[in-house]
Amino acid sequence: MDKIWDVTIIGSGPSALTSAIYTTRGSLNTLIFGGENWGGQLMLTTTVDNFPGFPEGIMGPDLMGLMRRQAERFGASFIEKAVTKVDFSKKPFEIVSENKYLSRSVIIATGAQTLWLNAPGISNLIGRGVSSCAPCDAPFFKDKRVAVVGGGDSAMEEALVLTKFVKELTLIHRRDSFRASKTMQDKVLNDKKIKILWNTEVIEAEGDTKLEKLIIKNNRDNSQTELLVDGLFIAIGHKPDSDIFKDKIDMDEHGFIKVFDHTKTNIEGVFVAGDVHDNHYKQAITAAGFGCMAGMDTISYLDNMKNL
Repeated sequence: MDKIWDVTIIGSGPSALTSAIYTTRGSLNTLIFGGENWGGQLMLTTTVDNFPGFPEGIMGPDLMGLMRRQAERFGASFIEKAVTKVDFSKKPFEIVSENKYLSRSVIIATGAQTLWLNAPGISNLIGRGVSSCAPCDAPFFKDKRVAVVGGGDSAMEEALVLTKFVKELTLIHRRDSFRASKTMQDKVLNDKKIKILWNTEVIEAEGDTKLEKLIIKNNRDNSQTELLVDGLFIAIGHKPDSDIFKDKIDMDEHGFIKVFDHTKTNIEGVFVAGDVHDNHYKQAITAAGFGCMAGMDTISYLDNMKNL
């Protein structure tokens, strides 16, 4: 007979691994599907200064390594493979990777992917001047020149956080008007530290060991210029990593999984944690907090099932 796991956690970022720490310490046999590139977005960052407990900061990959070791110390099994299919219509639930696995409960903690600019040089300079999180990285750019790309509320928020630290800020938007809320637009438009380049696109990022300049294009007349910057913050959106759950679980129009009563989904026994449902905070510490909640909710659910 196939083994039935108490809980299967899909994902391997802060929410997933925190969930695993709680479920294993709650005496649930726990299986984690971390994916081939495990660890989430923190694996792409350098120094993390805003995660409690590390007064000197910690490298993103080191933080994730410590979280994984902690979860495994309490007995979690970790598979570095992606889940390709789930079946929540039967119990125990079926989770398919290279093989089929059965589980009494599931925690979805697959996170969200930053939408990066598809321009030469961007991917090579992520973590070396190119970022997507001003609350995480703004202090590294004190008295430096930075650019922000985007036109929605997220871009406005990034710019306003950065103005507390940087010397110069250029907000680059490909259209001639923002789509952000009027309140956020007014704050940006009235900030004298922010220069706005309308109808402009980043077509290349250049730098050897770190970002040094951007090649930008005016999409009205196709003229190109160089913009010297130390940092580039990309705020064109996030895509929740929820494609495999489409038509199997309730989501909003953007693909974020809907939450009912703390961390429950619309499927009894399936819980959710982290950026795959959180489209507001998007921080490692809040993801870990959601992971704690999902782990505790899962323990309570399985305890109640035993008493039925």
